[in-house]
Amino acid sequence: MRLCLNYKRENMSDNIPKYKATDKMSDLICENYTLLMVMSRFGLPLGFGDKNVKEVCDACNVDYKTFLAVVNFMDTGQFVVGGADLSIQALMEYLKNSHSYFLDFCLPAIRRKLIEAIDCSQDGVAILILKFYDEYVNEVRRHMEYEDNMVFGYVSSLLEGKKNSDYNILVFARKHNQIQTKLTELKNIIIKYYPAERSNNSLNSVLFDIYSCEQDLASHCNLEDLLFVPAVAQLEKKFEENEK
Repeated sequence: MRLCLNYKRENMSDNIPKYKATDKMSDLICENYTLLMVMSRFGLPLGFGDKNVKEVCDACNVDYKTFLAVVNFMDTGQFVVGGADLSIQALMEYLKNSHSYFLDFCLPAIRRKLIEAIDCSQDGVAILILKFYDEYVNEVRRHMEYEDNMVFGYVSSLLEGKKNSDYNILVFARKHNQIQTKLTELKNIIIKYYPAERSNNSLNSVLFDIYSCEQDLASHCNLEDLLFVPAVAQLEKKFEENEK
């Protein structure tokens, strides 16, 4: 099912999306390399030559309008006047792949680098850092597994024309904790309290990764709050209108 979402956007000079279907995919990446992560989570491989966005998406059976809605949001954090035409199913697959990236790749990789950078055999602060990190990852896992099972299961049923009367997307929105907050606390522990006699390139590198992960998680949560939740709420409204 496709929905056209309408949002007001302030401080726009031309009220049109920055990235369009006719733009070369390579130009998008060269201009903003962080969009590589969006490509990956939509299942779009590299090696697309000079193909434009629509051609690359069509070749991989990816809804190009949803892809553009996401990349324009990731670039600005807002939506253009006129709305974002998107597929909820495609957006949901993107969010599922994002969860898999965090849980199966990004967070385990940071843990491996953290173990290499700190000495857990002798230092109490190091043990505290690793314990704190593991608790944080467990919290993220619980949060994302709830979304994968409860929220996405609810939305999938909604797309099939079935609605759970005991649940709605605002229940999720009200409970949607900003799971990146605890990463800020972890950064502060490392920066303020981990003893180091000299510059530690390994620790600085993992700290940089933690900053990057924090920013990525913040963008992910914003996309869920400002794109996914309103899209599902609009679908719920249409469902209720059809039942009258």
